[in-house]
Amino acid sequence: MTSFPEAFESFALKILSPDLSDAAHLRFQALARQVALEKDRSLDFDGNSSQLIFVGQGATKLVAHASEARDQIVAFHFGGEVFSVPEQDNYSYSVCALRDCSLLTFPADDFLDLAASEAGILRHLLDNTTGSLRRCREKTIALGRKTAAERVAVFLLAMSERIGMEQDGTVLLELPMSRRDIAESLGLTIETVSRQLSLLREAGVIETTGRSGIVLREMEMLKARAGYLRDAA
Repeated sequence: MTSFPEAFESFALKILSPDLSDAAHLRFQALARQVALEKDRSLDFDGNSSQLIFVGQGATKLVAHASEARDQIVAFHFGGEVFSVPEQDNYSYSVCALRDCSLLTFPADDFLDLAASEAGILRHLLDNTTGSLRRCREKTIALGRKTAAERVAVFLLAMSERIGMEQDGTVLLELPMSRRDIAESLGLTIETVSRQLSLLREAGVIETTGRSGIVLREMEMLKARAGYLRDAA
């Protein structure tokens, strides 16, 4: 795991304003707590206050826990991203590592109090929140109105935006989550997800490499299968 100074510097370069005073920089640093989370291990919270999480390295899933041991994957997050963990309300929450992770956690209220006079930091957080809301809207529509084929296409397109690497006209994905995680997040069975990926592969839209690699070969075809609004002719 990276040292705390290295982890915080990575966070500062990504989130904090470059013209932030040394004193303010130290106040943000004093709020931070570094957590090393091994793959498949979970970080639980006391539920009394919301948290901001910075993923320095690795990938995570945010899980909501309902009664009778019913869990739901709320979102996936990757290196360099910031996300919020709500305080416990109707549900409790935990963060589970999809890969070995280095995280920084901050009490959300204290962090926002410090950031209140820092326009650059607030702008970054607003942009981050707007992106999260857009993904939540997309997921709500997918779960409520879209077919299994459309849900899988939407998921792959979303991953291409966040962790895809372009290469020779294709997009390479190295997915840290399991097929089970994908299925749970999309409200499908593992068998259905595997079947839809097979159909995309047979149609030449994607290639699969190993257990977690996917090559998106035909992005326009994938978009056509996602059920997005088409412009009127």
